[in-house]
Order: sequence, then structure tokens, then C-alpha cells
Amino acid sequence: MTSPVQTNKRVAVIGAGAAGLCAAKYLLARGAEVVVYELGSYVGGLWVYNNDSGLGPAYRSLHLNSEARVTAYQDFPFPEGSPLYPDHAAVRRYLQAYAERFDVLRHVRFRSRVEAVTPEGERWRVQLADGHSDSFDAVVVASGHQGTPTHPSWKDDFAGEYLHSHSYRVPEPFKDKRVLVVGMGNSAVDIAADICVVTQSTTLSSRSPVLVMPRMLFGVPTSRVLARLEKRWMPWPVRRTIREVLTRIVHGRMEQWGFVTPKSRTHPTSHPSLMAHFVWNRITAKPGITRVQGQDVHFTDGSVGTYDAIIAGTGYAVALPFLQPSLVPLNGHHLALFLRVVHPRQKGLYFAGMFNVAGGGNIRMMDDQAQWITGLVFGDEALPDEAAMRAVMQEEQNFLQRHYPGSARYALELDPTFYRQQLARQRQRGRLTNHS
Repeated sequence: MTSPVQTNKRVAVIGAGAAGLCAAKYLLARGAEVVVYELGSYVGGLWVYNNDSGLGPAYRSLHLNSEARVTAYQDFPFPEGSPLYPDHAAVRRYLQAYAERFDVLRHVRFRSRVEAVTPEGERWRVQLADGHSDSFDAVVVASGHQGTPTHPSWKDDFAGEYLHSHSYRVPEPFKDKRVLVVGMGNSAVDIAADICVVTQSTTLSSRSPVLVMPRMLFGVPTSRVLARLEKRWMPWPVRRTIREVLTRIVHGRMEQWGFVTPKSRTHPTSHPSLMAHFVWNRITAKPGITRVQGQDVHFTDGSVGTYDAIIAGTGYAVALPFLQPSLVPLNGHHLALFLRVVHPRQKGLYFAGMFNVAGGGNIRMMDDQAQWITGLVFGDEALPDEAAMRAVMQEEQNFLQRHYPGSARYALELDPTFYRQQLARQRQRGRLTNHS
């Protein structure tokens, strides 16, 4: 007697953050049987303040740094009357409402630690820490990339208080202290602006050039102004000049505040009040660090500062502890995935949300990935062979190397225009191949 042909697809989604919820929503809409494994007790991932998953980096003052209307999922806007840049509590409520609206919530298994994901022929076995296991046709890894902090080499040389930005929550513990914040990413500038009103002194250390753009221009988000001024046909030097001019009008030259103006593409940095704190001398800038001895920090310009505390906004490492080493698509800090989604050697293993969008909202980009993943799971779209996939992967890496710095901070950088063009070409080819 032959076994019945399986017509329904069973898919495991690891993580109930913004990417996992989006992937589950599209898969459920096609009739897939979906199980979402969430380490913590809530949906929302990094937007859950004091998340009991232990992976959440949210601090009390955290807000979206991209405008709500361009960050939202394409078919689920933020509620009417939402701020331009909602705080973490509002984003958490938004993601909860999304999960409820599209009936994802009842498919989430909370407090479920995935211990191992292993291939079993054409299927996948998901093993939990509690001993439970189940079999699936496909697995979507949406566990995020901001749960495992990376620390500077001099961490243990500092005799004062040290913490990574991942552990920062509120400014009160730093009252009347001399604090050095290392880095110029979104978290670092948020934290510097947060603590400087209570500290004795706050210093920002930036080893790389940076352009701190204004958050608002002419009464609207700066991104709207850039969307009108910048055209797709413009070469990057022209776009860079536009941004430098707008920034200089509002903030002056970066050099007058102790920074260096970049001459290549960099991940945008902006904050609604950061530069005002420079004006009031609440924050000062220093270049990169050469060494640390006791509580003294030596900088590349030859100066030395003494600090009571250091907060390191030095980024994160992608951690996939549930995948055996041969399945982990890491090449240094870079995820070697076809169009940031497909493992080139493992059918049925997909990744969602493993990127940092340059100048846009991460959540909106997740719609594109989730739709494609759903088409791949149900066989609507075909994939090229491994050699062709790697050629496209190299094309993207060449583009990023031409346009962005080569530091670890940019390992997951995603240029939205270039990426969407690549993805659209592949989806068209995949549909033609599948129907030929």
C-alpha cells in the first residue's frame, strides 16, 4: 500500500520578530501548516523592552529611526495618528496587532528554544531543548542578528565600568560619571544623547568618517526631501554632495565637531537632538582608539582621556547555534546567501531579515523576502544552479565593496534599490523557468 501524497507544506519559522511574523503570514495565506518557534514569551523580537528571551537590545528611549509610513509592512500601516518615529512600545503593539490580524499568533510556540535544525533527506528535523522534535518541508531562520554582541579587543584592559550597548537600558546609572561611548551606529548615538543630560561628561569615539544628517528638514523627514532631490540615474558622488550640502546647512561641517566627512557611502546616521548636545557641549567627539590602560583611553590623534565607564556600540555577530557548522552560511561577518535568503547548497533552508537596510526601513523589505520564500516553498518559482547563485552573490558583493566601507559594520548592509532589482530579475527568471 502506497503512502498518500503530501499536498500541504509544513514549515518551521524560527523567531517571532518582524521577519518571522511576516514569513509566517505569507505562508499561512497559501495554506501552509506553520509552526513559529519563539525563545521568549512575546512576539516582537528586538522591539520588546526587557524581552525575557535574553536577546533583546531595546533601551527605554528606543524609537524607529526610519519614518513609520515607509517602515510598515506593505499591507498593514501603522495606526492613524502614529508619530513619525514611533517608540519601541508602539512598534511592539504594531507587531502584536499584525500577528493577530493575520492569524499568526495561534501558530507561535513561546518559550521554545530550538536546539538543532538538521536535514533528513528532503525534509528538516527541528529539535527543541525540551526534547520535542518535529519534521518539516522547509525551515525559515528569522532569529535576528542583534543578539550576540561583539566586543573590542581592549575590553579587558579597561579598569572602569564596561558594558556593550546591548545591555544598556536607562541613563540613571551613569549620573555624574565620565562616559565614553564607542561607535557611531544608531544605538551608540541614541545612547550618547540619552545619557549626556545626567553625566559629568559624554564622549563619542568614531574611528571612521561619518555624516550625521538632520532627522527633519523643512518640517518633514529628511528621507522625503532626499527622495525628491535624488534620482536613480545620479552617480553616487552627486548624491553624496546633495547630502553634504543639506547637512552643512543644518549642522555645519563634520570637522568642526570633531568628525571626518566620509567620501564613500556609509550607513546613514541621524538623530533628532544629537548635534544640539554638541552645541551645548554636553557631548564631544574623539577619533578611534589605539589602546586602553586602566581608566585611560589613548586615541589616534595622540590625546588621552580618563573615563569612569565605557559603553561599546561595537555591533553584533550573527549567531546560529542551532545549525551544524556545515550549514552555517557565514563567511567572516558576511552571510553567504543567494539574495540574502537561500542557502546555496541546502534546499528548503531559508533566511529572513538578516540585513541592515541602507537608508530605509528593514520591516518593509521583509515583505519582499517573505513573498519570495513562499513562492519557493510552494514551487511557484525555481532557483538557478549553485554556480549561477554564487555568481549573483558575487555581483552583490562587488557592488557593496565599490560603494560601502569594508568594515564588519557593513557586512549585512543591504542597498534597497540594488537588492530589489536583483530580486525582481531572479523572480521573473524563476517563474519563466518553472513554467517552461
